[in-house]
Order: sequence, then C-alpha cells, then structure tokens
Amino acid sequence: MQDLGIRVLTEGINLQRLLLGLVVTARIALIAASLSMVLGIFYGILMTGRNRVIGFICRLYLEAVRIIPVLVWLFLFYFGLARNFQINLSGEAASILVFTLWGTAEMGDIVRGAITSLHKHQYESGQALGLSSAQLYRFIIIPQAVRRLVPPAINLTTRMIKTTSLVVLIGVVEVLKVGQQIIEAHFLTSPSASFWVYGLIFFLYFILCMPISHGAKRLEQRWQD
Repeated sequence: MQDLGIRVLTEGINLQRLLLGLVVTARIALIAASLSMVLGIFYGILMTGRNRVIGFICRLYLEAVRIIPVLVWLFLFYFGLARNFQINLSGEAASILVFTLWGTAEMGDIVRGAITSLHKHQYESGQALGLSSAQLYRFIIIPQAVRRLVPPAINLTTRMIKTTSLVVLIGVVEVLKVGQQIIEAHFLTSPSASFWVYGLIFFLYFILCMPISHGAKRLEQRWQD
C-alpha cells in the first residue's frame, strides 16, 4: 500500500516543530504590526501637514516602500547593510525591522486617508475653541478617525502574517522553513509528505488569520450600525 505521507505530521516532534515555527511567524508579524500602528499614526499626521519638504519626504518614503518589493528590502537589510557595515543583525530582527518600515508606510497612508476624510468644520470648530494643533488632533481628530482606522489596521496585520513567509529566504526558521525541513527529511520515504505538510501549514495560517479578519469585519459592521 502506498504511503500517504500523513504520518510525517505525527512522527517524532514534527508537529511540535511546526507549531513552534508558527509562533515565530506570529511573533515577527505581531511585533512589527504593533510598532507600525504607533509609528504609522505619527507618520500619517506628518503626511497631512502643510510643510512641503516634510510632505515630499513622507511621499518619497511611501512610494519607495510600495514600489520596491518586501523581499528586496529583506535582502538589502540582511545581506547588504548588516554584512557590509558589520552589524550583528539576526534574520528575525531584520525581518521585524523591514516589516515595521513597510507597515509604518501602509499604516501612515491609512491614517492620512482617515484624517483627510473628516469634514473641514471639525478642524474649524477646534480652532474656534482655541485648541492648539496638538490638542486638535488629540481631542477631536484622532478619536473620530479611530473608527475608520481599526478595520484596515487589522487587515494590515493579516497581510503581514501572510507576507512573513518571505523571511524563509533569509534563513529565519519559521513555519514554512520548518515544513521544508520536514519534507526534505522524508523525501525518499514519504514522497507525498509535501501535500500533508503544506496542507497543515495552510490550515495553520488560516486559523491564525481568520479570527483577526473576522474580528475586523464584525467591528466594522458594529460601528456602522
């Protein structure tokens, strides 16, 4: 009878290794997402300012992050900057740094869109009350923009989780890398192991991203009622 390959999932500590790899994936994505949320708010506020120089720099940064693929940024930081400047930077640290830079740009654009979508009289009312720019954003603009920020911010987190699969190319031992190691170890004895291993990885990504995506959708519907 042909070996179906499913046994590789329960053989030894393979399942445990896959779960630990998923923890690495989640850690990279969630740390980068958390930093991106904080930095992205400040970046988005800068993008709405009237200073042309700052506005040009912000736009240049955003376009650079969007045009250049994330994989190129990973190679640039891990193989380029870290190696050439003798910086002791692990693959996981480089991944968090790159995903934070990417997430900050995306989050900043989300914040910019949420702020500029508010009616002009919101700003005029705050100025009429004598509020400073910092107070205007703190007490009027940001609280109103939060409802428009949360759903796309959560969706950005799920995108980060899925995109972390690229970090395998700089040697980070996350869930996809662990899966590849298991498949290579059983290539001769279980030729169909890749189907079961990648199938489980598919399921692990699903159960990690689905609650986040579903929560964002429910939150958006609740705030629209």
